[in-house]
Amino acid sequence: MELDQIDARLLDLVQRNNRLTSEQLGARVGLSASGVLRRLKRLRSRGVIEADVSIISPKAIGRNVTALVLISFERTRADTIDRLKREIRKMPEVMSGFCVTGNADVVLLVTVNNVEEYEQFTRRLADEGSDIKRIETMVVLDRFKAGFTVPLASMLCSALTRDYSR
Repeated sequence: MELDQIDARLLDLVQRNNRLTSEQLGARVGLSASGVLRRLKRLRSRGVIEADVSIISPKAIGRNVTALVLISFERTRADTIDRLKREIRKMPEVMSGFCVTGNADVVLLVTVNNVEEYEQFTRRLADEGSDIKRIETMVVLDRFKAGFTVPLASMLCSALTRDYSR
């Protein structure tokens, strides 16, 4: 999907604050409120905007332990990984999951209330993944940045260049 400068500016604004009204967004990008709504609807329907969320502090709701969990498989077969991915999607403790290259095959971002709950989580994880060779845990000591903003500066520059070259 080709995005123009207005799309890029809208995306940049809504990913930083999804509570801005269509009127506020329109004033910042030079569109009417209805024009903003049409563009946002198109961006959502085409999958550019995956979700509109609020980022909640795990500690504020009692989730006192955050960990990065690295999972290595005995052998990496597509069916094994797919089955584990399906099970992980059902686990509320998992905030994010990634298939990766390197020493691990899967990396999870997990948050739990306490160490006992984490132990229960790892037991369930091991039960689901019969081909898991190793589970390595790195407990987060300090979360100093959290978010899901995607850098759009290069897209803004290329959109601007495209707009002026026409």
